[in-house]
Amino acid sequence: MRFIGNKEKLAPIIYDFLQKLELIKTQKQSFFDVFSGSVSMGKFFRQKGFKVYSSDILYFSYCLQKAYLEYGIPTFEKLLRLLEKQSLQSRTFFNTPYEKVLNVLNSLQGLEGFISTHYAPSPTNTRMYFTQENAQKIDAMRLQIEQWKNDNHINESEYFILLATLLESVSLFANVAGVYAAFCKSWDKRALKPFMLKPLEFLQGINGECFCGDSVKILQGFKKPIDILYLDPPYNQRQYAPNYHLLETLARYDNPNIKGVAGMREWGEQKSLFCNAKTALIELENIAKLPCYKTLALSYNSDGIMQKDSISNLLESFGKVSFCEIPYRRFKSNAKVQKSGVFEYLWVLEKST
Repeated sequence: MRFIGNKEKLAPIIYDFLQKLELIKTQKQSFFDVFSGSVSMGKFFRQKGFKVYSSDILYFSYCLQKAYLEYGIPTFEKLLRLLEKQSLQSRTFFNTPYEKVLNVLNSLQGLEGFISTHYAPSPTNTRMYFTQENAQKIDAMRLQIEQWKNDNHINESEYFILLATLLESVSLFANVAGVYAAFCKSWDKRALKPFMLKPLEFLQGINGECFCGDSVKILQGFKKPIDILYLDPPYNQRQYAPNYHLLETLARYDNPNIKGVAGMREWGEQKSLFCNAKTALIELENIAKLPCYKTLALSYNSDGIMQKDSISNLLESFGKVSFCEIPYRRFKSNAKVQKSGVFEYLWVLEKST
């Protein structure tokens, strides 16, 4: 998924730096990804053998976290028995249970729903996030997934895996430049392709535990020991909630009141204090002073609203700090060439006992 601040390419570098500091042990360790977003860091550390905890204030991210970090390969036993009775899935030895369910969803006829009504062109709507045909297909799939859950044909893990599959697939067909705060005024070629679900790649590793809500409140109530607490907070004034409002609405499918050219839902309760220059450092201190972790790793962009020296001084008051700069080409939704001299800063705090 295209996501602001995605750390997929940085994850191995961060891991190697932790190894260099001898903070990666041979025994199973825990890793808490506090601002999980697209789950790239959590996925990487789960595959490295860590028990991964994760959180994000956005519900669509929580759906991705559940699918990638808490579960393994789904069986869909109850649903496949039902579909076989209804002759809705083909008898084949070449498809996994997951692929069989995706085949059923991909074969659905489109239905009018919240997405097709508000985010695709029609006589009463000018938004161009999806073609009308694709939007109706997305609505049909989302409604079917919810009905299967309500009728107890799928369990919790299967529900979140299907939601994550839908969310990941939507990002491949949306008519946007990267984020959802605006749609393209002409059709991108990928948005004109017929919508189809693309299967997730399931991970091997220890089952994790995921949370949705305010990061500080979650950590304040967290009782298990954390070996490595990883922070990748927003670094500028651009809030994540309005930039991913459509994915949030698709995940919740709660028919919210929307407004504006982009059809945004209300997001005031999902504001991050890290997006405000007056409160960002205070919020970092609120996390750093918590007793629940041994090591804190902080990723931050050199263009961020918190100053490098201010962050260093704050973290050094809690223990031993190691630091490195990583040359980094970050995500840009408008695809313009990024200026040179931009770094990803990485601090590692070994907390004093």
